[in-house]
Amino acid sequence: MIHCIAIDDEPLALNLLADNISKIPYLHLVAACDDAFAAAKIMEQQAIDLIFIDIQMPGLTGLQFIESMVKKPMVILVTAYKQYALEGYHLDVLDYLVKPVAMERFMKACNKAKDFYEMKNKSIQNANAIQEYMFVNVGYSLLKITFSDIIFIEGLKDYVQIHLKSTPKPVMVRASIKSMEDQLPAGTFLRIHKSYIISSNSITSIRKNSIFIGDKEFAVGETYRNNVLKILQGK
Repeated sequence: MIHCIAIDDEPLALNLLADNISKIPYLHLVAACDDAFAAAKIMEQQAIDLIFIDIQMPGLTGLQFIESMVKKPMVILVTAYKQYALEGYHLDVLDYLVKPVAMERFMKACNKAKDFYEMKNKSIQNANAIQEYMFVNVGYSLLKITFSDIIFIEGLKDYVQIHLKSTPKPVMVRASIKSMEDQLPAGTFLRIHKSYIISSNSITSIRKNSIFIGDKEFAVGETYRNNVLKILQGK
């Protein structure tokens, strides 16, 4: 499933875009936002694979928003203006749709995103199959941590604590929990809360909106709940 966001300041255009997305079986619309700032807040909390975005919006244009992102998801521009196509090309957008967008053209853009997503995930899975560890900065040294040794990771503002099977004392690393999430193999590790990533192999039980690792209970954040359930039910 490709998780996406729709961004457009025109209510009718945003509703139409959301309706088109709902007709594509492999797309999951996480949110429909009327400006880029609202979308940015959601993207801080949840991984987004694809953005559908208008260009001309108050406060921050679609092109400015794309340019501001350090790590870009796939982007499909949906606009009434043809003249920005070259700028979109320089920003590596996946496709450029001019309103009004025919459903056939919309599906073609979505299929392009699906092909790119599957190709990218296949490359990541191949890489994860080979690499079974990561290096983290601890003090003035690089510490090697194998993925199979990780129980869970806790975010503490500018630091994370990595809890391991091999030692009772967690490893403290100056990093964001998002940067940790990006380094871990997808599927094996689950972001269940803004402050927690857990190893799915360490889960001992699940009860309502909580996940247990031994006697330790982890509340699943509302933002992550649907995605976590989908992943766990598919395992």
